[in-house]
Amino acid sequence: MKKVIVGISGGVDSSVAAIVLKNQGYEVEGLFMRNWDASINNDFNGNPTLNESICPQEQDYNDALAVCNKLGIKLHRIDFVKEYWDYVFTYFLDELKKGRTPNPDIMCNKYIKFDYFIQEAKRLGADYIATGHYAKIENGQLLRAKDQNKDQTYFLSQLNREQLKNVLFPIGDMDKNEVRKIAREYNLITADKKDSTGICFIGERNFKQFLTNYLPNQPGDVINIDTMESIGKHIGLMYYTIGQRRGLDIGGSKEKMFVVGKDLKKNILYIALGENNPYLFSDSCILDSINFNCDLRPTKCTAKFRYRQKDYPVSLTYLNNEEILVEYDAIKSVTPGQACVFYVEDKCIGGGIIKEVQKDHKKLWYLL
Repeated sequence: MKKVIVGISGGVDSSVAAIVLKNQGYEVEGLFMRNWDASINNDFNGNPTLNESICPQEQDYNDALAVCNKLGIKLHRIDFVKEYWDYVFTYFLDELKKGRTPNPDIMCNKYIKFDYFIQEAKRLGADYIATGHYAKIENGQLLRAKDQNKDQTYFLSQLNREQLKNVLFPIGDMDKNEVRKIAREYNLITADKKDSTGICFIGERNFKQFLTNYLPNQPGDVINIDTMESIGKHIGLMYYTIGQRRGLDIGGSKEKMFVVGKDLKKNILYIALGENNPYLFSDSCILDSINFNCDLRPTKCTAKFRYRQKDYPVSLTYLNNEEILVEYDAIKSVTPGQACVFYVEDKCIGGGIIKEVQKDHKKLWYLL
């Protein structure tokens, strides 16, 4: 009997993943990862701040334990707090300091869930590891999930071929309603539990208040990029992302305004009026941190520039082993720091991180 170690998070998806595997005849054990220490935070000067209540992960662990007890499977627990800080959270903060919009969930998958987790699973004698991701693997190839609305291949785009070996995604052929139905049939405590949102493993919280523990808050001018006039004050560049509309009630304009850029040296936030403003659009970008999980190196494919975004046709030019030029018809709010993920039909073949955004092959200075 093959042994599978399932990443049990305390949510409904991983709970049902364990059920599916057990019903398929695998020897199933769970592994709960504790990746964040909520009892102590450090501020941007490195001083500890005791400003959080009991860690939500403890409740998640209790839910995970209740599920495993219900299913009659063993639950292991391991701390990756230091690893998460070193490889995910430090990256997250460094990207924010650069004025970019990072995606820590992607790095969490790359370094924690499909690296340190796999190492621990092997130590426990696993033949396979499994998670509750909405994705599929067929013949070693990463494919979109059946439930296109929940598909999570975007977040798995930095995994290499080796990391995808001996990985199972048991709910990849289910939609969310099916998953919850199975959990209810087994009377699991997670059956109607709300999906987690927010930063991977850190969870839901007041984002602005949370970041002030680590990065100094530096208000500055908001400038209308069309007129170059100051129209108000921002609360800190790290709180804004390209294309953002909410939270910009500045200057009394009745027209919708959008973030289009940041000047880190002058601490200026640039906004533009109107959802079709040309400053919102680009036609190419340069990627670094390139990763492919297969032998395909297409010159044409489709790509997503954000999670839940539709696919866009793109052309790829391989500049060197470290960068790719991605060209496309005008797309709104392509953002440095985000992932650009490549697809060939339903195959997710990899991608990279957006380093630079361009229009007519000229760097968009206002996206700095």
